[in-house]
Amino acid sequence: MPATIPADSVGIVTPTTLHFDDPLQLQSGKQLDQYDLVVETYGTLNAKANNAILICHALSGHHHAAGYHSKADRKPGWWDSCIGPGKPIDTNRFYVVSLNNLGGCHGSTGPTSINPATGKPYGPDFPIITVPDWVNSQARLADRLGIKCWAAIVGGSLGGMQALQWAIDYPERVENAVVIASTPKLTAQNIAFNEVARKAITSDPDFCEGRYYDFEKIPKRGLMLARMVGHITYLSDASMGEKFGRELRDKAPKFNFDVEFEVESYLHYQGERFSESFDANTYLLMTRALDYFDPAREYNDQLEVAFKKATCQFLVVSFSTDWRFSPERSELLVDSLIKAGKRVSYAEIEAPHGHDAFLIPTPRYVEVFNAYMDRIADQLDIDPGNGSLQAGLGAEGGTA
Repeated sequence: MPATIPADSVGIVTPTTLHFDDPLQLQSGKQLDQYDLVVETYGTLNAKANNAILICHALSGHHHAAGYHSKADRKPGWWDSCIGPGKPIDTNRFYVVSLNNLGGCHGSTGPTSINPATGKPYGPDFPIITVPDWVNSQARLADRLGIKCWAAIVGGSLGGMQALQWAIDYPERVENAVVIASTPKLTAQNIAFNEVARKAITSDPDFCEGRYYDFEKIPKRGLMLARMVGHITYLSDASMGEKFGRELRDKAPKFNFDVEFEVESYLHYQGERFSESFDANTYLLMTRALDYFDPAREYNDQLEVAFKKATCQFLVVSFSTDWRFSPERSELLVDSLIKAGKRVSYAEIEAPHGHDAFLIPTPRYVEVFNAYMDRIADQLDIDPGNGSLQAGLGAEGGTA
């Protein structure tokens, strides 16, 4: 953490674990009899409860989206650049809720959690989770917090898919869906990348068919490879070239197969870090949720029909160098929303950062995001919060 907390930071925050006893029926046909969700909140719910924003995380994200957990934290939450006083999601006027999704490995019930039926971690027995399953669990979270309708549901990448699903499944509970660097379904190439990542994990000798917890092992090599493959796809060729070029670590080739180039060193570092902080079974689940997402499937592949029920307004944002979820995918989504008669704003942002651009506050991106969030506040006549948040989370919840 910096020596002093920046004025535009939400400061020190404390996550809260919420327990749910009502069984959750899953799309796979299985059910979770009970589960936990770990949540962080920033800002304050106002008296009308009309200023709530749900932040949906991407593949490796979690509940810690902004601020710091302690003064020893080296980095803030994963979307701190966009959440806080004066930022696009301004916590002076919005009440922000961010959670770790089911199946995650940062406190919400997932493969590392104890299965009540066996007394051991779920591991590979944890059921397949889909985007609609997440949305159903988030709707229960909203009920718990006293939120009948979200001012906006905001997400990048996999998070954007959740915002779209909300608009379809709970139209009466969403005023705005903000869909950033996302897609209405994966291309075959994207599914192929996910399969390579999963194969890297499941072929690691330490994977032990997903029961590595029982043997006190971690399939680090597989996780590392999966992350390395993923990381390449999150960046653009231009940004990798600008960051690393073809620089050699030791200035001259050694003519062997050790790590020679700076870009190799970077990928190894990213993979190593990830393998120490993320769970392999969770990675499998999250990539499968990405693969399965396709809201048009049950409407004869007619996306515009899938969106007929939606009543919210949409903001769709894409980035010029995002080849993983390219602008063409967002344009397909926008075309379908227009055919369905929905109100949609669209911006393609010139940015060199590839898919990861949605995490980077480039000026044009921030301008577009700010303008849309201002419009939400004006249209909903949002007042600043007045402290009713604690009715939802209890005395220990939310911003410390």
